[in-house]
Amino acid sequence: MSIWWSLHLRREAASVPLARRLLIGTMETAGVDPDVSYDLSVALSEACANAVEHGGENAPDGTSEAYRVTAYLDGEKCHIEVTDSGPGFGAPPRAPRPVSAEAEHGRGLCLIQELADHVQIGNKPGQGGAVVSFDKILKWREDTPLVAV
Repeated sequence: MSIWWSLHLRREAASVPLARRLLIGTMETAGVDPDVSYDLSVALSEACANAVEHGGENAPDGTSEAYRVTAYLDGEKCHIEVTDSGPGFGAPPRAPRPVSAEAEHGRGLCLIQELADHVQIGNKPGQGGAVVSFDKILKWREDTPLVAV
């Protein structure tokens, strides 16, 4: 079984729960274990929140630029990618630094690394913007409606 979707979202806070709900609904329908779904939805929320906060400037007419979320459930793995058109991570991109539990900002990339099996953080080649992608091996419920092949 293979499922994928892609969203082109405005850099607005309301877009974050939309992406999260779509991911959770897709995984629930496919029969992914709820704990895995939760981990991926938190990681996706953090990546989207970073794109909303850091992903570019507002256009001259006051509207915000967009960012893109793409998710693939393919066999035994889920791959998620969030890209924006902001300044990126600088050159070269750094690994996220540990942040104290009391910090109000700066924990998102660390959370993504803790919740996913494989994480890549970088810049879009040649055009500016950040790319955060992560994978997680899927576990399935016993009553899985869609069989993973």
